[in-house]
Amino acid sequence: MPRSPFDWIDEQAVRRERAGLVRTLRPRPVDSALLDLAGNDYLGLTRRPEVTEGAAGAARRWGGGATGSRLVTGTTELHGQLERELADFCGFEAALVFSSGYTANLAALTALSDRDSLIVSDAGNHASIVDGCRLSRAGTTVVPHAEPEAVRKTLDAHDGRALVVTDSVFSVDGDAAPLAGFAEACREHGAALVVDDAHGLGVLGDGGRGALHAAGLAGADGVVATLTLSKSLGSQGGAVLGPAKVVEHLVNTARTFIFDTGLAPAAVGAALAGLRLLRQEPELAGRARAVAAELHRRLTAEGLRAVRPDAAVVSVQAPSPEAAVRWAADCREGGLAVGCFRPPSVPDGVSRLRLTARADLTRDQIDAAVETILRTAPTG
Repeated sequence: MPRSPFDWIDEQAVRRERAGLVRTLRPRPVDSALLDLAGNDYLGLTRRPEVTEGAAGAARRWGGGATGSRLVTGTTELHGQLERELADFCGFEAALVFSSGYTANLAALTALSDRDSLIVSDAGNHASIVDGCRLSRAGTTVVPHAEPEAVRKTLDAHDGRALVVTDSVFSVDGDAAPLAGFAEACREHGAALVVDDAHGLGVLGDGGRGALHAAGLAGADGVVATLTLSKSLGSQGGAVLGPAKVVEHLVNTARTFIFDTGLAPAAVGAALAGLRLLRQEPELAGRARAVAAELHRRLTAEGLRAVRPDAAVVSVQAPSPEAAVRWAADCREGGLAVGCFRPPSVPDGVSRLRLTARADLTRDQIDAAVETILRTAPTG
């Protein structure tokens, strides 16, 4: 009897289980009693009435879906309004909205390079950047994490079009990229700089305008930003920001723009409301950073090892993958949801808990989170 064509899936499932790497979907109830330090709602906007009404109002006016790709019927007046306000807020000439931050990264990397190009990618970059490099068909060199000199040496050895890509804030450890050093290396070699500001928008820069704004690089020649609308803005989707000619080029060449259904109007309306709230309440950015700094200070004061946060992510090291999984589970039992990162998701091999600092956390919630993490911490 012939084997099933999917028998190999069973074999892989067994290997994952033996390695303790099985992932499980866990639906989140609407009335969960868990204190959430696992999601990316940095500013606490996703349930703000202004944001939820922005989503509902857009759905009532424009319908439940975009109905088609952006170039056919998927662009509404709201899409254009969000793009104009995003570009203005972040300090860029133009913006283009995508269905996710993932597709935005794929678009930027595939449309701004070709087979003869070189992409220089930081070793700590997000999976969407890694996949964008692969799909671009450009030659890709992965350089050591956060080392401008490694970028410079790689560019020295290349004669032709080049692009350097990096996260602004790295999602696992929460450390910030040395953007000034990367930009200088790019200027010296005439290379473009693409920065994924998913974890910087809303947290870094004047009033949360992002890491590139903080570094004085917003709107600079040769600089492109990608970002997500699903973190600080409390919605869904992504965007690419840069010179108008770059945006026009993406409209005409980026496959994840041309062939993908446009972002649903409800998500556009929610993101627009979130952006306007951030304009109205610029103190939210500083509050998120302050909460992260306090979590780091209090946890390390008790002997835990944690990376000093540059934005709103606090990474706390665990002694082993098994200990990290148990620690996260014990935190959940204690009423606290935290992220758990372990190999192979972390290339450095260090397992850790990932905590999200939120601007809306109260004093009691911060105290409860610290107490739960310390009480459940692995011993030995």
